[in-house]
Amino acid sequence: MRFDPTADYPLGQERPDLVSTPGGHGLDEITLDAVRAGRIGAEDLRATPGTLRLQADIALAADRRPLSANLARAAELAGVPAESILEMYTALRPHRSSAEELEGWAGRLESEWEAPLTAAFVREASEVYAKRGLLAAERAPV
Repeated sequence: MRFDPTADYPLGQERPDLVSTPGGHGLDEITLDAVRAGRIGAEDLRATPGTLRLQADIALAADRRPLSANLARAAELAGVPAESILEMYTALRPHRSSAEELEGWAGRLESEWEAPLTAAFVREASEVYAKRGLLAAERAPV
């Protein structure tokens, strides 16, 4: 059966066959008994990149473009280590990073994690920060 972003919403109700945990468990396997027995762990309660991409398609079909873009970036970031996400979050705060440092993050997003949408977002943030004076002062070489 082919995915239809309009007819298959909500996924968990209409197409649970398309939703699985990072460990490959289906929605019907996520039960309190399975958690108690240790068959389902905390890592199984996260959304997968595939599910996030399907949700992005649904949002786009509903003409909710900003939400679709956020979900598409979330799909890219699902495989990025939490520690790196927190470092990027800090780097993106105003006055924390130079344009060069933000470009470094964008490059890593593309090369290490295959996240071109998020890399473009970081580059866009860098451009906006430059226009608004929100970049960190360029550091002199040591």
